[in-house]
Amino acid sequence: MSYTKLLYHIVFSTKFRQCTIVEMHERELYAYLLGIVNQMDGHLYRVGGMPDHLHIVTSIPSKISLADFVRRIKQGTSNWLHTNPNFPMWNGWAEGYGAFTYAYGDLLQVVNYVKNQKMHHATVSFVDEYRKLLVEFGVEIDERFMPK
Repeated sequence: MSYTKLLYHIVFSTKFRQCTIVEMHERELYAYLLGIVNQMDGHLYRVGGMPDHLHIVTSIPSKISLADFVRRIKQGTSNWLHTNPNFPMWNGWAEGYGAFTYAYGDLLQVVNYVKNQKMHHATVSFVDEYRKLLVEFGVEIDERFMPK
């Protein structure tokens, strides 16, 4: 028997960072995303974001890789968004994602960070926020793949 309990903070943006997540309908997207996570036996602690990106705080089962987990979330939500009239400008997700692990003792702090995205982005751009996360976690940044 293998035991794992990994807490992930996953971040990804819309294609070309277009503001295509309609704020007044974002909870519909979050509910659909929860269903996808539940189907994979993951646990969604919090999802939040802005019209051009999402933050997901989650744990995933050991039977699925992080890359597959994110791919299924992005693929499933994108298909749903394409057919949902409440998101008429939907154009897809950008390639790639950021994923960061935290200790479970930090869960409340990470959940609150995601919960307060709208307030946070009143003063900090997505690109600056993303760059800060990458630096904080020691990720070598390749400018060719940074969001614009």
